[in-house]
Amino acid sequence: MAVSLPLVVTAQVDLLLVLVSLLAFWTRLSHLSYPNAVVFDEVYYGQFVSLYMKRVFFIDDSGPPLGHMILAFGAYLGGFDGNFVWNRIGAEYPTTVNVWSLRLLPALCGALCVPLVYLLTLELKFSHLSALGALLLLNHRLVSDFSSHVSWSRYIWLILSGVSCGAVVGVKYMGLFSYLLLLVVASLHTWKLIGDKTISHVSLDFLIVSYPAFILCLVVVPVLLYVFWFYVHLSFLNRSGPHDQLMSSAFQASLQGGLSRITRGQPLEVAYGSQVTLRSSVSQPIPCWLHSHKVNYPIRYDNGRGSSHQQQVTCYPFKDVNNWWIIKDPGRQQLVVDTPPRPVRHGDVIQLVHGMTSRFLNSHDVAAPMSPHTQEVSGYIDFNVSMPAQNLWRVDISNREAESEVWKTILSEVRLVHVNTSAVLKLSGVPLPDWGFRQLEVVADKLFKAHSSSLEWTVEEHRYGTSQEQKEREAELHSPTHIDVDRKISFWAKFVELQWKMLTVKQEESEHKYSSSPLEWITMETNIAYWLHSSTNAQIHLIGNPVSWGVGNLSLLAYQLLAVVYLLRRRRGLKDVPDGVWDQFVCLGCVCVGGWLVNFVPFLLMDKTLFLYHYLPALCYLYLLSPALLEHAHTHLLRYRALCVGALAVLLSIFLTYRTFCPLTYGSPELSAHQLQGLKWRDTWDILYRRR
Repeated sequence: MAVSLPLVVTAQVDLLLVLVSLLAFWTRLSHLSYPNAVVFDEVYYGQFVSLYMKRVFFIDDSGPPLGHMILAFGAYLGGFDGNFVWNRIGAEYPTTVNVWSLRLLPALCGALCVPLVYLLTLELKFSHLSALGALLLLNHRLVSDFSSHVSWSRYIWLILSGVSCGAVVGVKYMGLFSYLLLLVVASLHTWKLIGDKTISHVSLDFLIVSYPAFILCLVVVPVLLYVFWFYVHLSFLNRSGPHDQLMSSAFQASLQGGLSRITRGQPLEVAYGSQVTLRSSVSQPIPCWLHSHKVNYPIRYDNGRGSSHQQQVTCYPFKDVNNWWIIKDPGRQQLVVDTPPRPVRHGDVIQLVHGMTSRFLNSHDVAAPMSPHTQEVSGYIDFNVSMPAQNLWRVDISNREAESEVWKTILSEVRLVHVNTSAVLKLSGVPLPDWGFRQLEVVADKLFKAHSSSLEWTVEEHRYGTSQEQKEREAELHSPTHIDVDRKISFWAKFVELQWKMLTVKQEESEHKYSSSPLEWITMETNIAYWLHSSTNAQIHLIGNPVSWGVGNLSLLAYQLLAVVYLLRRRRGLKDVPDGVWDQFVCLGCVCVGGWLVNFVPFLLMDKTLFLYHYLPALCYLYLLSPALLEHAHTHLLRYRALCVGALAVLLSIFLTYRTFCPLTYGSPELSAHQLQGLKWRDTWDILYRRR
């Protein structure tokens, strides 16, 4: 077939989109390295960047790892080696830290929000003018969790939407709500198409056949990406770090350094005669190990109750030689491992002998000191009274795969069931008084919850005992032996454990000077001082534009009132707008009002320290709503010239307000104390200044 020459390529370019995108990149990237000092949350997220550079494991309960990885990648591009102490806001960066590179990728994300908002407004079938109006409202450096731009007729957009959803949930768990909103809107759109009788049967059959592709792109792809972020995170951070002790012994042993140095080469199978330390599987209030020492329970407690006066058994949150116990066969006297070793299996009955004092782990029908509804646990001392030893414990491996499974070091989660009373050895977590050295109480509990981690114990350190005599054994406990055994934990086991820890283990939080409540965000009663120059009045604040903020709130209220009016009149059979316009109005509400709700309401239910920037994703939806609602009103309800004049006046006010607050947004030029006082439009704003 002949090909005519020349070949001609025709392209359509939205010049307005190009111009606003270039403007967005210019406003975000210019003067990015100013100030050359730590700015607010850089003091928090910077420490994780340093840990990434050093490949040290950490947990951050604020969200998944993708955001940290993006920041760390920017630091890596700038040659950052992680050697900087992020200890205070305002600390000067040394010349070895490329500040521009550290801030580059977040700034790029903020700039990309501008074309995203523009294109989404067009996708909602509003005009280019409305899209431009949304961008004028979006005049601060906002980074949004918003990623629901979809063209349903093209698989490429479906895949990109799935990737965006996987990314937004991978940065913050709050992004999950925007993701769910996208799924709801997409499902409603598909359901509507199925019921559209104007669509031919061929097109409808194609739509139904294509539905699995919809599931693949918008469900499977985000889930796989979410897992992938953690795979990269866990593969890269392979060194022991400050948060190790929050994880299980198996997890810790998989990291270089730390516990892995202690446990390297330990025997895998626990045998009769094994010397072990038993770590509680629960990490709250703090990780600890089964412990005993040569101090007895007081004869009577402060409340008058009596005790057994036997040797104390506690849970101790530090490595100590008194954490060692010996697994003993009740039918034999020896405390050494046979050749070959006889492994302990699920269901076996054992005795536990304290390595340093030779006392047997014991329980009996005596109330525990701090938890009187449970039994006391002690190291048995024969006082020649009517209290015989009850020191038999049955091994129950809760994560076993077979009934005859061998008790394994680090891998097995074990419950020790008291044979005489069927109570289970448990960490109550209650600190003992001074007579117990503030160590944590250990009890035997009959009324236990079936799946409580406080009942489970893991062998962490382990050696095969070879000394029968007490003095030789004490020396042996101070000098561990090693037997080379390959022991690994799978990625999926680490992934599941890390998910659980991130959702349940909360870092200690304290009230922050600039923390705020969600209701204060709506009325702009708060701001955040990001940075203050050490000697001048130059400063950077996160502070809203009062005009655009107010326009967003009014648009939200106006949409709800208009929706109620429309619904009531349509209920009476009165259609103020055609069905196509009504569908567009409903879609606008689902995306914009729905987006505001899912990004704001959850914060009302959260018990955590919140800041003004948590409101920015929800605010972006209001900035989308405002010009679109104005266009709807002008086109279908109020065709008055005054409406256009008012809109222009509002846009001019937004721009002038933006210019007024530029010194607080960008940190320059420096203002005098009198000028700063003039910018304090609300008494609740914290504007800082130095009098000269």
